[in-house]
Amino acid sequence: MKTIEHWINGTATSAGSVRTAPVFDPATGRQQAAVLLAERSDVDTAVAAAAKAFDAWGDTSLSQRIRVMFAFRELLVKHEDELARIISAEHGKVVDDARGEIVRGREVVEYACGIADALKGGFSDQVSRDVDVHSFRQPLGVVAGITPFNFPIMVPLWMHPIAIATGNTFVLKPSERDPSASNLVAELYAEAGLPDGVFNVVHGDKTAVDAILDHPDIDAVSFVGSTQIAKYVHERATATGKRVQALGGAKNHAVVLPDADLEFAANHLTAAAFGSAGQRCMAISVAVAVGDTADALVETLARKARDVKVGPGDDPASEMGPVITEAAKQRVENAVAGAKAQGAVVVVDGRELATGPGFFTGPSLVDRVTPRMDVYREEIFGPVLAVVRAASIDEAIAIVNANPYGNGTALFTASGESARRFQRAVKVGMIGVNVPVPVPMSYYSFGGWKDSLIGDSPIHGPEGVRFYTRPKVVTTRWPQVTQSIEAAFNFPTSS
Repeated sequence: MKTIEHWINGTATSAGSVRTAPVFDPATGRQQAAVLLAERSDVDTAVAAAAKAFDAWGDTSLSQRIRVMFAFRELLVKHEDELARIISAEHGKVVDDARGEIVRGREVVEYACGIADALKGGFSDQVSRDVDVHSFRQPLGVVAGITPFNFPIMVPLWMHPIAIATGNTFVLKPSERDPSASNLVAELYAEAGLPDGVFNVVHGDKTAVDAILDHPDIDAVSFVGSTQIAKYVHERATATGKRVQALGGAKNHAVVLPDADLEFAANHLTAAAFGSAGQRCMAISVAVAVGDTADALVETLARKARDVKVGPGDDPASEMGPVITEAAKQRVENAVAGAKAQGAVVVVDGRELATGPGFFTGPSLVDRVTPRMDVYREEIFGPVLAVVRAASIDEAIAIVNANPYGNGTALFTASGESARRFQRAVKVGMIGVNVPVPVPMSYYSFGGWKDSLIGDSPIHGPEGVRFYTRPKVVTTRWPQVTQSIEAAFNFPTSS
């Protein structure tokens, strides 16, 4: 059976690892590979390689760094199909969905190709007599990323292209559930001309995570995952003086007003709730039906949920694949059972799906859910859409704002006044108007509010550049050789 190794200092290596974890094919339920699990010594080796590489990479010209990014971008295009099939085989999502995440991740690489504009400093002439001030930004050093299983390409691409383009070196700890795509990315970086040690991949579990959070030579950590772990990462890494980006969980609501086109809204809600088997931090998991639209919306959603084609990710006919593990399947199906036990109406029961082997569960639609029910309160991270009924847009906004998460939300309406009112009132970081999955473009930053973002550092875009660099401000005077300037003991002021 294939063993997936680390990538350290430009080569695949087992380093000192002896422990492994299984990598499954979610469509069959069978183990297809084993991935090495790093010990602290393996993380030390990767960080040492990155630290050594930073000595040269941090001083490499901006033009050369950008050339590497351009070459890397072209290789991502060339290998898109190969990457998509690797993702599908280990994650379970359909191949076209995997291609979509590659494209959205590649957009960040394209942003990194234009990083020169974002790195421009400032200059002020003659702030005092014969004194000028200018500013510029420098890389931090060695930085790390800890990323989730649900987007094995896109989420890491939100991090390392900007970190590397700004002059840092990078250690990636991807999910051990679908690790292979990260190794291919490392090979593509090497082919693009990135020097050895600038990008490293260390596979592992909590041992590797804690080693990264504690390592004195890592200056910053980027994390995407559950809120519970995001809080842990933020607390432990900041305790050692690191900068931290920590993006947590979500419970995204889509509010449907009576003036919305129900067929349009239901089409997009179905795709947003059940695409990637609901395993997206931006998936819609709650539909808030306002006023007398509820019955018609539920009827339309039910019809569309039953029509979703569930099957293996490599089958072109499939629209939704399996969930990532047997444990994930059980969690999803327990949530549906719990909703029914607590008084909700299970309109479409995905537990009834018969697909043979693998970690399959079908789309579930649950109506008459209240905020007190577990199916509403918990982040299920699976193909379950809960419908909550509200009498007015004000009540819908109150429901959204009372939820502890604030990652993404959407509004379906034909009213500009309602849309403007909604987007100003909701306490959520990313909002879509007739757009159910409002993931910002790469030149904006990605990040939620409340329990969806721990700390205050969103990811990619301008915030990413600021996160991976720090400013310097230089005040200069060049006196004439014959000029005599007396030094003052009082605090300097301009004159």
